[in-house]
Amino acid sequence: MRSGSSSMRRDPRVHLLDALDASRAIQTFAAGRTLDDYGHDRLLRSATDREFEIVGEALNRLRRDDSTVAERIPGLAEIIGFRNVLIHGYDIVDREAVWKAIMVEIPVLVASIGGLLAELDAMMEPRPRFEDRHSATE
Repeated sequence: MRSGSSSMRRDPRVHLLDALDASRAIQTFAAGRTLDDYGHDRLLRSATDREFEIVGEALNRLRRDDSTVAERIPGLAEIIGFRNVLIHGYDIVDREAVWKAIMVEIPVLVASIGGLLAELDAMMEPRPRFEDRHSATE
């Protein structure tokens, strides 16, 4: 838990790595599955929904911490809005829209984040290690 704000600017790759990790988890959970599976498997829905929440929150934090990098994510506002619907509008979630996002949008997002990370890696110091990504500054 954060006990105040830090004046240190976070490495934008931290948020990108979190979003990428969650996006890849969604892909893993949905691999070999169908919309019908998604509709009938509460565990699959819960797992993918949680990872979508992480994607949206990570990108929302990226927008707050480094808007220049965040603006390069296609559909950023829609992704963050989708996260908000999943959390606050749980009773109106359209399962077909979620499945479409899994099958169509997530691969695009993974590629986009991968490209951004490659560019940032070329310009910045080595990437934060996984265990260092969520230190006390969060």
